[in-house]
Amino acid sequence: MSDGMSEAFKVKLFEEKELDQVVRINWSCLPENYDDSFFLELYYNYPKTFVVATIGDKVVGYMMCRMETGFSELRLGIARKGHIVSVAVLPEYRNKGVGNTLIGKALENMKEYNVKECYLEVRASNNTAINLYKKNGFKYVKTIDAYYKDGESAYVMARTIP
Repeated sequence: MSDGMSEAFKVKLFEEKELDQVVRINWSCLPENYDDSFFLELYYNYPKTFVVATIGDKVVGYMMCRMETGFSELRLGIARKGHIVSVAVLPEYRNKGVGNTLIGKALENMKEYNVKECYLEVRASNNTAINLYKKNGFKYVKTIDAYYKDGESAYVMARTIP
């Protein structure tokens, strides 16, 4: 009997040929969906932080980020920071270390963009994701009321990049 992980997953940089699989994961796993051009824009501008988890040729999860300069989420002043835009893992591959590994790889690669911190928005009700981010050193910063289209609030979480 297979648990879907008999072949180990690997995390690597996204390739354009994987776009259809990533878009399908986004649409099947998340209520916030993007068109192909948004994924490609992030890939073209920040290729080191667009990572996928694969088993063979099958993409089972992805994470994409962008780099920004703006007010720091962690201290006074302006900072160069990474922004985790979207993370999703197919349901049958969750709780197997995929999301954790994606985050670790993207955070490591952010150093190449000379960022000092990273932040993200997460649904206030998504305790699984909140716990995953806490496990990876993110701390609650603030709440943005009615952030999502359906009216749900988001927590902003952030961490430094050593």
